[in-house]
Amino acid sequence: MQDDIAESTAPSGRRRLARRCRDITEARWFALTVFTLILTNAALLGLETYSGVLEQWHRWLRLAEHTCLAAFTVEILLRMAAHADRPRDFAKDPWNLFDLAVVLCAFLPVVRENTTVLRLLRLARVLRTARFLPQLRVVLVAVARSLPGTLSFLLVGALLLYVYAMVGWVFFGHHDPEHYGSIGRAVLTLFLLMMLDGIGDAIHAGLEISRWSLLYYASYVLLASFVLVNVLIGVVLTSLEEARDLGEEAEETPTARHPAVHRPDQQDLRRRIDAARKALDDLERDLAARAGLPGRDETERGRAAQNTEPHN
Repeated sequence: MQDDIAESTAPSGRRRLARRCRDITEARWFALTVFTLILTNAALLGLETYSGVLEQWHRWLRLAEHTCLAAFTVEILLRMAAHADRPRDFAKDPWNLFDLAVVLCAFLPVVRENTTVLRLLRLARVLRTARFLPQLRVVLVAVARSLPGTLSFLLVGALLLYVYAMVGWVFFGHHDPEHYGSIGRAVLTLFLLMMLDGIGDAIHAGLEISRWSLLYYASYVLLASFVLVNVLIGVVLTSLEEARDLGEEAEETPTARHPAVHRPDQQDLRRRIDAARKALDDLERDLAARAGLPGRDETERGRAAQNTEPHN
C-alpha cells in the first residue's frame, strides 16, 4: 500500500524514467550482456595469474578491467533508476544491495590501492551469476537456510572428534605418537579418517597394538562417516526443498511485489472500453434517429412500462 502511494505521488518524470529503465533492465539482451561481462571479468582475473601474460598484456588487461567496471557501474545505475518511482523496492532486494556494495567498494581509495582486496572484490563479481541463474540462486538460498542445522552438525561433530581423540590418545599415544601423541594430532588424524582416507593403514596399525582397536575404528567410522554425514545431507536437502518452494511462490505471484506496475495498463484498458461503449451508444441513437425508430433508451423504457402494467 505504501509503495502504491509512493508511486502515485511520484512526479511524472520519475515514473517515465523508471518505466524506460525498467524496460531496459528487464530485457533479455540486457541480462545476457551483463552475464557475458561477468564471465569476461572472471576470465580476465584468471589470465592475471599467469606472469608472462600479465607482463606482456598489462596495459590491455588494465583497460579491460576499467571497461568492465564502467559497464557494471552503468548497470547498477540503470537498476537504481528503474526503481526511481519506488526507491524502497531497490533496497528490499538483497542482490541489488550486494551488486551496489561490490561496485562502490571498487571506487574507495583504500581498496583501489590494495591489489589483494581489489582482486577479491573482482572475484566477488562472479557470484553475481546467481542473479541470472535461477537454479544457482536456489542452491545459494538453500545453503544459507541450512546454516543453523549445519552449525548444530559441526558442534556434534566437534564433540565426537574430541571424545574419540581423547580415547585414541589414551590407547595409542605411547605406541603411535606421530598420529596420537597429542590431542591436536589425534583430532587431525581422526578428521582425515572421517573422509576414509587411510582407514586401512590405521586399522592394521591399531591391530598390532590391540584387538580392541577394531571396535574403536569401526564405531568411529560408523558414527562419523555414515551417521553424521547423512544427517548433514538431510539438512541440506530439506533446506533445498524449502528454497525451491520459496522460489516457486515468488514466481507464481510476481504482481504481489510490484502491483502498481500493471495498474496503469488496467486503468487505461478500462477507459478505452468505456469510451468504446459510449461511442456505440451514440452511434445507435444516431442511426435510430435517422430511421425514425425509437432509440435504445426509449425501447428499454417501453419494455419496462409494459412489464409494470397490470395483467387483466
